[in-house]
Amino acid sequence: MPLSPDGLIQFLKTVHPYDSLDAARLAQLAPKFEVIHANAGEEIYALGAPMQGLYLVHHGEVEVFDENGMAVSILGPRNSFGERGLTRDGIAVTTASANAESALLLLPRADFDALMQAEPKVARFFDRRRPGGPAQSSLATRRVADFMATQPITCSSGLTCQSAAQLMREHHISSVCVTDGDTLEGILTNRDLTEKVLAEGLPISTPVARIMTRDPLTLPSSAIASDVLHAMMEHRIGHVPVVDAGKLSGIVTQTDLTRLQAMSSAEMIAEIASAPDAAAMARVTDRIPALLLQLVAGGNRHEVVTRLITDIADAATRRLLALAEERLGPPPVPYLWLACGSQGRQEQTGVSDQDNCLMIDDAMQEDDAPYFEALAQFVCDGLNTCGYVYCPGDMMATTPRWRQPLRIWRQYFDGWIKTPDPMAQMLASVMFDLRPIGGNRDLFNGLQEEVLQAASANSIFTAHMISNSLKHTPPLGLLRGIATIRSGEHRNTLDLKHNGVVPVVDLGRIYALQARLTPVNTRARLEAAALTSALSPSGARDLLDAYDLIAETRLTHQADQIRSGTAPDNFLAPSDLSDFERSHLRDAFVVVKTMQSALGHGKGMLG
Repeated sequence: MPLSPDGLIQFLKTVHPYDSLDAARLAQLAPKFEVIHANAGEEIYALGAPMQGLYLVHHGEVEVFDENGMAVSILGPRNSFGERGLTRDGIAVTTASANAESALLLLPRADFDALMQAEPKVARFFDRRRPGGPAQSSLATRRVADFMATQPITCSSGLTCQSAAQLMREHHISSVCVTDGDTLEGILTNRDLTEKVLAEGLPISTPVARIMTRDPLTLPSSAIASDVLHAMMEHRIGHVPVVDAGKLSGIVTQTDLTRLQAMSSAEMIAEIASAPDAAAMARVTDRIPALLLQLVAGGNRHEVVTRLITDIADAATRRLLALAEERLGPPPVPYLWLACGSQGRQEQTGVSDQDNCLMIDDAMQEDDAPYFEALAQFVCDGLNTCGYVYCPGDMMATTPRWRQPLRIWRQYFDGWIKTPDPMAQMLASVMFDLRPIGGNRDLFNGLQEEVLQAASANSIFTAHMISNSLKHTPPLGLLRGIATIRSGEHRNTLDLKHNGVVPVVDLGRIYALQARLTPVNTRARLEAAALTSALSPSGARDLLDAYDLIAETRLTHQADQIRSGTAPDNFLAPSDLSDFERSHLRDAFVVVKTMQSALGHGKGMLG
């Protein structure tokens, strides 16, 4: 039955985002829609074909399939489709066909583009790509690569202190990097010359190698400026060399930071670094919710917010390790404290428990075990005092299984990879997110690469890991509508952790495994995977956009709870969202589901 002009306008008034347009704009827009009839089973458009325009279901039912032929959406009246291809390059990224006799409204591409240009609300609704973050220059958003000195002054370790001092005077700098070729060996500062040469009466002919700081703390150029400030305050240093792929690429000093605004997280870390006990640290970590609220309100990207919050947990862990050594004495053999879970991925929010483990040098003797048991108990108790509650699954260094010599850790990974039963899959998933926090990092060097190589080469293990990762699914119902929790304390809400960010975390981990990628942070894994065959560029863009939206919705929800005086959690009622927000969140879940489908289709799914 043909639609009258008035009938079409009345219909559009019931569809978002057209319901936001004024009467004059709607009357002008309505005649541009073309009515298309499709029979049951008829293809509307095919993957890879040029898009004719935006489709809107007036009545009937349309099913949308991904590139693997898997159904991703079943759409009824008032649902639009085809916008993803239109807003990118005009080429269909899905296939659509009618499940029943249907009437569709087609807004031609030229009219759609004009509407997007003229109406910001419509553009925000249909363009699923993530907008840029805040434009202001701040420690939270500036990468080290943007402001570091890219040609640091260097010298050899055999140079005399007098010559090094003359070099610093000539270039008006307060430090010089000591190198062997492109490799950083140490750093020499004005303070070293004052306190180690002048104060001790050493001859000015003393070689730099004798007084330089060997193997100084370094950061990669991908770090953000707050990482530098945190490191400087925690370690009481004024110079941080920048090293990429083992080669010196720059240096950042306190002077470089004076033009940037200091974040309150840096003050918190400075307090933690000098705290006398866990109780004093807890008074600092109690301010994390306020920090989260401040950062979210300031428009900071989710990965920046979670990085800054995780930095505080890292600083608290290192301070507790130092206090433990003050109480227990020096460790009998080297050790390394590592975080896994959200701290390992640098993705902590306002709700975090602790997940950690301890790697100990293979020189450890049986008599050394009580020392490390006491150290683990002291640190985990301290973290609990600071609000990082004990892990419900005992994934902590206090559990003997997770406090072992390096050779045992190698046996663990070897066994999990060779015998990928469900428990092995779960443990491997957790341990693929390990990140060193404090101690001797040499214990971890090479282990990650060894494990990734062995795991990626074992096709059975990889298939099991993929199957295990697909157990966390986005909250979508049969018709791809948002599905809430049906019963219990959190009835009628969405779990934005386990059904929101965790499916993307799992995908990122699989891509890292397939391509042997070393980043642990989820967003960094997805960006790195986009540069390999593990993830297509278009798939990466869609998944990053979806992940950003889900993660930022989660943080905004927590910030809203903090603002209202309630404890933050991960459970969001869809009724708290506008139609606009629900539609975008649903589309983000569909993207994640589509990527899960592609992963399962490409590598097989094990029951």
